[in-house]
Amino acid sequence: MRRDVFLKSVAGLAALGMFPLSAKAGANLKMMIPANPGGGWDTTGRALGKAMVDAKVADTVQFENKGGAAGALGLAQFVNGTKGDPNGLMVMGAVMLGGIIMGKPAVGLERATPIARLTSEYNVFVVPADSPFKTMKDVVAQLQKDPGSVKWGGGSRGSTEHICACMLASRVNVDPKKVNYVAFRGGGEATAAILGNNVSVGGSGYSEFAEYIKAGKMRAIGVTSSKRLPGVDIPTLIEMGYNVELGNWRGVYGAPDITPEQRANLSNVVAKATQTPSWQEALAKNTWTNAFLLGKPFESFVDAEFANLRGIMHLSGMV
Repeated sequence: MRRDVFLKSVAGLAALGMFPLSAKAGANLKMMIPANPGGGWDTTGRALGKAMVDAKVADTVQFENKGGAAGALGLAQFVNGTKGDPNGLMVMGAVMLGGIIMGKPAVGLERATPIARLTSEYNVFVVPADSPFKTMKDVVAQLQKDPGSVKWGGGSRGSTEHICACMLASRVNVDPKKVNYVAFRGGGEATAAILGNNVSVGGSGYSEFAEYIKAGKMRAIGVTSSKRLPGVDIPTLIEMGYNVELGNWRGVYGAPDITPEQRANLSNVVAKATQTPSWQEALAKNTWTNAFLLGKPFESFVDAEFANLRGIMHLSGMV
């Protein structure tokens, strides 16, 4: 972790009013994963839960999946069902912010308690192995010819892969409103659609597609990072001449109305979990970038990210 990020995280704990030396072991934590099994949030939540147990800051972690509406359904259930619960956590990230901007749900993220940003991941676009599209340039050519004939598949509307598809369209002089995007409730459903040739192009984090790419069942045609991912030979959209770069970060929130002390304790639990070998292994295995940010700095980051995504989505014609 960069020194400046670490210092901001330490300052975040101090701002909460305390900096506990150790979290109380023995907690039975409950983690809401507001997506169906098999996707990035699910993988992140379960990896974090394992790390918490390994760090001995929790005896058990109970998971609950509730997919739909870019996490808004799970968010509502979490907020309404965990008020004041010091052992409640919810996985969230950029996708949820995009979904909230588009869907304007009755229960907003401001009702829950910011804890920490964990990782960042760039979107990889793939096509089925037998697709007539061999490269992203092939996709772009068809997009320019007939936008509706290119069916994009990924997470909920407003997800980073949805935003990137619209950004790409706008960069190649195609009306982003004509992007034919099919939203799925979880990574497992999106993967099945790609493998079944039910979509032309699929988008998600590399970790969700890695085994299928390596097995030759999918072909990766582009990644939304500024540089190629370490150890992964996938061209960036930027190097192909398309100015599209956007990361997909993930984090965790606590329950509504917890005390400053309870928030600090949860922050410390998460911090200790991210120091375990199992969490470091999860970062490497899934090609996740460590983006740890804690407390008030994370809260400020979320506010800024809302503003940034609103701007991108407006320019892309999504809102």
